[in-house]
Amino acid sequence: MNLRPFLRMAKWARNPPSEKRVKLVLVVIALSLLLLGYERLFGWPDWLTLDNTPRGRISR
Repeated sequence: MNLRPFLRMAKWARNPPSEKRVKLVLVVIALSLLLLGYERLFGWPDWLTLDNTPRGRISR
């Protein structure tokens, strides 16, 4: 097993992130889940769908 995750956990245990950073991460996760729920409930809007893209590429 790689040693890097253990070193990262030890670093976080010695210097935990600030309360502000934890709140920011939780807000970003909550917004992402809200967007995912909205998209699952109502579907993908047609105005966000690209038309006539050759082989999945965006034409410029």
